[in-house]
Amino acid sequence: MTIYCQHANRGKTQILAVYRDGGDVGSSTVTSLDSPDLAAPVVEALNRISALATVPVSIFDERERRVASYPTEHLAALTDRTARADLLSGAHSLWYESVCLELHQALADLDDALAAVPQPVRVAVEAELETEARELRDTLAESTEAIPAPEGNRRSWDHEQPFVPYGGGSPLLSTTAREQLDRQEEGLTAEQRADAVANLRVLVTAFEQSSTADAGSGFFSVEYPEIFAEPHNANHLFLTIRVPEPDGEDAGAWSIEICRWEPDNPAEEGEDEYSSATGEPVLECRLTNASPDDITDLLSRLAAEPGLLPQWAETEVGDPLAGTKFFVTKVSR
Repeated sequence: MTIYCQHANRGKTQILAVYRDGGDVGSSTVTSLDSPDLAAPVVEALNRISALATVPVSIFDERERRVASYPTEHLAALTDRTARADLLSGAHSLWYESVCLELHQALADLDDALAAVPQPVRVAVEAELETEARELRDTLAESTEAIPAPEGNRRSWDHEQPFVPYGGGSPLLSTTAREQLDRQEEGLTAEQRADAVANLRVLVTAFEQSSTADAGSGFFSVEYPEIFAEPHNANHLFLTIRVPEPDGEDAGAWSIEICRWEPDNPAEEGEDEYSSATGEPVLECRLTNASPDDITDLLSRLAAEPGLLPQWAETEVGDPLAGTKFFVTKVSR
């Protein structure tokens, strides 16, 4: 329920916590650093943590035409390192467990940012997380259980109005993403939902460990969910990685597919760019199990060597994509 920012002051860079204080907006200094370059990754991670911690407790779980609250157990991870493992072991819902996964990553990113700063700064940031978690719990208890918040608490919270950066710094926190993930689990049994959550964790972990995002050659779409990779100079080819469908004809099968953009206007054939195009399948690898390390390796190799995609596109059924553990099961070219 806090927005973090940095501010130059007398040759230092201050990190400020900005929050609602009753009907006003208040602020306090978290710490100071010698340069904005050191402060920026700390501020970015704190804002993600604030949003990922606050948004789930600020909205209703409306799956199956009900109105319920999302869990609050994720708040423990803000101050207890041993509780971070719990962020990766739940099966409440696709959306909530995705938030927990991103929160785990944001906390890890904060650790990385703090590794480059002096010890007093690390202590100050840890104290800030303790304040954020404590006052959020206190205001939740006041709202849901009519337990008065302790005197001295300054940060206010309003249901459905979380005070976090616009969009929370993550597409996952949007209403659209939540509703899409809720639709994906409609009609699933508890076991199927747990499998779907586990598969989503594999996909997200693989993408975050790869160099795809840093190379600007792909993105992860939580709405579907899938990884989309389109390296430069790949002859209009792109690659997608999709988790198994929890039910139906393709239940239990991962899909790695190479497709080619075909111009909607045939006159544009052979040009470097098309005004509009449709993706047509070239080949597919279907597999029953997927390792995050294997997917990470595939994506990182592709980001480093874009020329691999045209080479992979020529692979025949039964052969592996060169340098990977994925075998082609269908060719459509």
